[in-house]
Amino acid sequence: MKYMIFDLDNTLYPKEIGLFKLVDQRINGYMRAKLGIDHDLVENLRLKYMDRYGTTLGGLIIHHKVDPDEYLHYVHDIDLESLLSTNFELCKLLERIAVDKVIFTNGSFNHAIRVLKTMGIANYFSRIFDIKFMGYLAKPNLWSYKKVLDVLGVEGGECLIVEDLARNLLPAKKLGMTTVLVGEEESAGVDFIIEDIFGMDRVLAEIGLNH
Repeated sequence: MKYMIFDLDNTLYPKEIGLFKLVDQRINGYMRAKLGIDHDLVENLRLKYMDRYGTTLGGLIIHHKVDPDEYLHYVHDIDLESLLSTNFELCKLLERIAVDKVIFTNGSFNHAIRVLKTMGIANYFSRIFDIKFMGYLAKPNLWSYKKVLDVLGVEGGECLIVEDLARNLLPAKKLGMTTVLVGEEESAGVDFIIEDIFGMDRVLAEIGLNH
């Protein structure tokens, strides 16, 4: 195992914190305020784009020609300090993982680094692969996973990936990665399912990387 690839939102912190609900609200607000989309249509359209393109942004770029940088700045304008703080237990977990760790997120680089710094864990990750790196072709687009592997200079079988969305693990599995799903009770075709990020201790033990 050469790399562990971690998703960010709802993976490194529990979704119950509600951070991503606030992002969804900001997305709805952007669609209403910036694009003039009717209030009653926004929620369904956001979910439709999310399902079809992996992110709402993908649909907004294609169908509404939005400026992705403006959009990402707007939707990630969240008071993180009111929701997250230094997670010493997570620091200890990441210290125990003696493998290079990277972030692979459908969010922006700025959002990712803000989250990691607020949680006190930024120094445990050597790289952040964000939505701009992917050319806005979000997970679960297979091309984006291949691009990450190419940049890291490894094969899929040399990586483990941790995600909160089962559909984002399917392309990784196809490329030979060991897959870990966070926060779900069951999902076909996934190697490991854990209740939260701290379930990684069990995964590490099973794959022989516990220290």
